[in-house]
Amino acid sequence: MTDTDSRDAASRLHRLGRGADDPVDALSLARVLLDEVRAGDRPGVLRIYRPEPTVAFGARDRFLPGFPEAVAAARAHGFTPVLRSLGGRVAPYHRGSLVIDHIEPASTLLSGTQGRFTDFGQMYAEVLRSIGIDARLGEIPGEYCPGEHSVNVAGKIKAIGTAQRVTADGWLFSSSIVVTDPEPIRAVLTDVEDALGVEWDPATGGSISEVHPEVTVEAVAAAVESAYGAAYAVVDASFGEATLAACAGYRDKHEL
Repeated sequence: MTDTDSRDAASRLHRLGRGADDPVDALSLARVLLDEVRAGDRPGVLRIYRPEPTVAFGARDRFLPGFPEAVAAARAHGFTPVLRSLGGRVAPYHRGSLVIDHIEPASTLLSGTQGRFTDFGQMYAEVLRSIGIDARLGEIPGEYCPGEHSVNVAGKIKAIGTAQRVTADGWLFSSSIVVTDPEPIRAVLTDVEDALGVEWDPATGGSISEVHPEVTVEAVAAAVESAYGAAYAVVDASFGEATLAACAGYRDKHEL
């Protein structure tokens, strides 16, 4: 393989969709895809999908006294509670949202970990700005699942949260963008965070559409696709029966 061929292979991503309706399987599928990339079965993955209503709890949330009540609160609002393997704290998303999973091979453990947070945060903020959204990189006071690489809208509402899973030979960087339909997000977060005993400002937990009512999920998805198409060789791909079946092996890691 020539140096040019090597660079081309490194920039190639398989474009995939949700692949599974059940939120636990949807989360498990990301782990399966990471395994396939690590094994060399795929060059990399770009997975963009609209999720079913989900409340993704972080590992630290499990140890808070009100965790069982928080799980029950998520279900009461019609959101499926799941436990994510990535970092961060509890975060909700639904059909008015987009989830983006970017997976690539890596040569060393933790290589580029912090840089990815900055680079992806900047990239997604630029994507939103390209369609007229006042997107800014950085944590806003009182936001849920706080992080310095969050993307907010007009300094008021958290729009994008990011997290990653890193291994010695591959990484998964996952982002959720809450685009429309803010009230279910704010309502479920209010009850879940109350159960967990976490203080936050409910004004920060809505959607992009509260500041930009003209925005649509389709427009954001198209802008993301365009940005990736300019930076990578993105090719349509399929999951395959073996990939989907392998989700069962990870369900116990995410099911609550």
